[in-house]
Amino acid sequence: MRRREILAALAATAVGGGSVLATASPASAAEDYYLALTEQVSNRVMVWNRNVSWTDANLHWQFTPGTTAGVWQNLSDIRIRATSAFGTVALVTASGGQAAIIDVKDGQSRATTADILWQATPGGNPHAIERIPDNGSIVVASSGGTLTLYSPTAISKPSTLAKVQTISFAGAHGVLWDPSHGYLWAIGEGRLVPYTVTGTYRDTRLSARNGSISLGTYTNSAGETKPNLGHDLQPSLTDSDTLYITHTTGVYSVNATTFALTKISGTTSVKAYVDSPGGERAQVRADNTGARTWGTPTVQFFNADGTAAGTQTRSGAEFYKARIFTTAFE
Repeated sequence: MRRREILAALAATAVGGGSVLATASPASAAEDYYLALTEQVSNRVMVWNRNVSWTDANLHWQFTPGTTAGVWQNLSDIRIRATSAFGTVALVTASGGQAAIIDVKDGQSRATTADILWQATPGGNPHAIERIPDNGSIVVASSGGTLTLYSPTAISKPSTLAKVQTISFAGAHGVLWDPSHGYLWAIGEGRLVPYTVTGTYRDTRLSARNGSISLGTYTNSAGETKPNLGHDLQPSLTDSDTLYITHTTGVYSVNATTFALTKISGTTSVKAYVDSPGGERAQVRADNTGARTWGTPTVQFFNADGTAAGTQTRSGAEFYKARIFTTAFE
């Protein structure tokens, strides 16, 4: 296992002056990193420093597609990625049906639908989105049971992205590109699957590698045995051999080489779990209250050994996903 230097990946344009992403040394990164969160009441992607008060006045960056019912309702995922043609972009999905690439423009603290570089409606409750670098393809996981692959005729022209493949994947909730192992990982009902990527441009295809990782089963309130539903899927920013997953009955790390699962906690209903460049962990756990039982106004923080390291709460919010605000894949 190896620890990656990611400082270069943490640099990008700060809102109002130079870089949207924080630049920090490993010793202070855990105290100074930024989190991007999907907040479903105001229906915004909201980015704050981990330590400031999470008010509108302290927002570092935001994406606001509007709150009307329809394809943009209930933002469900956010990823920050680097591109050669546009610099930093945000990949977003909404449970209402939409997936999009947003231009994170230098010096602008807010993006709207006017900043969309590409969008599509894959349907089936889109839950996660990923970009395959050096290819420009986009993969969307929809919990209705599909992975949808969009590929371009030119990497520098996202407007040329078109659907080239649809894969049945029960309960699809997460996708992640793994540059160290060359896989596009997908998680859903009962399994975590590594896909290989072949071809270029419109000939790009995903093929499941032999041997998926079983997520095991649980017994529901009716006494029925059901497969654990895989939910979040994220990389470790401190170890390129490690992935983090959440499912019905817990939080786990996955060794991307050996495929071994290690239980981190038996905490249920964890919708997002990430680690910072300095090793701190952040999680979003559904509180099962209110109109959005899958959300919560509170983000919990933990040290790498699992001890609590505080919380951030925004009254009235319903956070769903949390992501470290960095273009790094691992």
